[in-house]
This record gives sequence, structure tokens and C-alpha cells, in this order.
Amino acid sequence: MVDAARDLFLERGYAATTVAAISERSDTPQATVYRLFDSKLGILRALLDVVVAGDDRPVAMVDRPQVRALFAADDPRDQLAAFAALVVGVLHRAGPVHRIVADAAKSDPEAATLLVDIARQRHDGQRRLARSLKLAGALRPGLRERDAADLIHALASPEVYGLLVLDRGWDPARHRDWLASVLADQLL
Repeated sequence: MVDAARDLFLERGYAATTVAAISERSDTPQATVYRLFDSKLGILRALLDVVVAGDDRPVAMVDRPQVRALFAADDPRDQLAAFAALVVGVLHRAGPVHRIVADAAKSDPEAATLLVDIARQRHDGQRRLARSLKLAGALRPGLRERDAADLIHALASPEVYGLLVLDRGWDPARHRDWLASVLADQLL
């Protein structure tokens, strides 16, 4: 059902996709779709969870091995490189879905709330990275932790990824390398 919803959202847009169409495409009774997901927005939330995590296991991002490894790195440049790899991996999967959410947010107040929640969750994780760099004494002189978190939030955003990779055609590896480099230049 989630795959069918993703395909329909990408083909038709969020507003034009109905639960009935998702039901038909996934060959699942509409009542079952509503029982499992409650609403079209519930399906979008489930889709977002899967594309962000890369699977449907109930493991928070902070507890995933790749995130733990980046916070365990001793060298700040290695930490930023691991962060850039993580971000680009997530955005490679989630970038088009993030655009669906942003589009849905224009006309659906609940989707707008979801978009705000996504940004808050991203910023919470990025503040952890800024804190880690500060505690290691790695932030450049005069850069406050809060400002570092804001820079990370902006540079590692789905919007920047969308502009460079989805719109301008950058290879994700190029974006990963650029992001690691610009984060190091701005933060360390």
C-alpha cells in the first residue's frame, strides 16, 4: 500500500490522489487501508517513515548503527563526513517524498503540521551534532553552538538537496562530498 501510495503521489500529486486510488492500485480493500492508516495523511506519514529510515523496522534514527557510528567518530572531519553520507542517503530516498509533503502542506493543515514536525525532528538531530562538535572543542572560534546547528540545518536541508540533486542534476555522491566540505569549512 505504501509503495502504491508513493507511486500515485509522485504521478498525480498528493491532492489528486485518493484513498480509493491507493486501495485500487495496491489491490487492498479500502476499509483495510483506513484500518491500517486512518487517512491519506497517515499513509503519507508511513511512507515518510520508510523512506527516511530506509526500512520499516521500528528503530529510531538516533539508535541506528550509522548514526551511532558518526557520534562515535573521534575526528570532527570524519564525523561531518559520516553525517553528510547519512544525510544524502536519507535525502536520496526521501527527497521526492519531502516535496510531496511540502506540496500537501500548501492545502492541508495537517500536512503543514507534519512538515513543521519533520523540520523540528531534523533540527533536534542536527543540534546533537553541533553539541558534539562544541564539546570536542571543534567549532571555529566565535561560532556559537546554536548558530552551528542553524548552519547544519540549512546546509543539510531537503530544500538544498532538491535544488542541487533533483533540480540541477548533481550526483548524490557529489552532493555528499560538497556537504561534508562546506560543513567543515563553516563549522570547524
